Amino acid sequence: ERSAAVVERRQPAGSLTLVRLSLGDRVTVTDLAVGEGAGRSYESFVAGFMPGYSGAQYFGGQDCIQLYLTPRGVRRLLGVPSGELAQRVVELSDVAPWLGGSLPDQLASEPDWSARFARLDALLWRLAADGQDADLATDELWRRIWATAGRVSVADLVEESGWSHRKLIARIRVHVGVSPKAAAAVVRFEHAMHALGRAHSLADLATRHGYADQSHLTRDFNRYAGASPTTIRRGTVATAWTALGRGPAG
Repeated sequence: ERSAAVVERRQPAGSLTLVRLSLGDRVTVTDLAVGEGAGRSYESFVAGFMPGYSGAQYFGGQDCIQLYLTPRGVRRLLGVPSGELAQRVVELSDVAPWLGGSLPDQLASEPDWSARFARLDALLWRLAADGQDADLATDELWRRIWATAGRVSVADLVEESGWSHRKLIARIRVHVGVSPKAAAAVVRFEHAMHALGRAHSLADLATRHGYADQSHLTRDFNRYAGASPTTIRRGTVATAWTALGRGPAG
């Protein structure tokens, strides 16, 4: 991306962990509604599960590759539970030096984007094959939250897991970074955000995604995106999940 003016972006809340591999200039995280790491400029960084919107700013240009990881992907590729990165923006080299060390410079030295993607893909496949797997029982519960678009109840998750309420909350916090209820709320918002452009009306969108009414939907959008659904519908705000065009299943 190139711009002759300062570019400011707002990223809504999201359940995927962002890994940014910088091939050029730095980007400044200007604002985090929830969490730590704002007010700093970064080259390559990781931003975990965010239960609130964030702001970023850059001037001139940006050359980077961004990865969006599920909790299972975080464990296999970065070697830590996703919960350790939730509500934080941190330097990639502090988390995964095998990605944040010399790799961005190596990618930048490749002759074109096809070569960069090929080199990165080879590394990611190797890391995925060798990396630690996630807590598979908890990952299945996380997939259940996704499969129901955040509408499964905590009581149902307790029953399906056979765990106590307290154990369920503790395991989900390690796996994702927030409680099951908070995780489900963000997932529901992401699904509603993804469907916003296709909805016949906001009242219909609210009904289809389990909100009590349109006002409830609007409150969640203001909380998680920093703007109303009407404002977003007129603009260009998009979640990472929307950019992928599907829910993160793997």
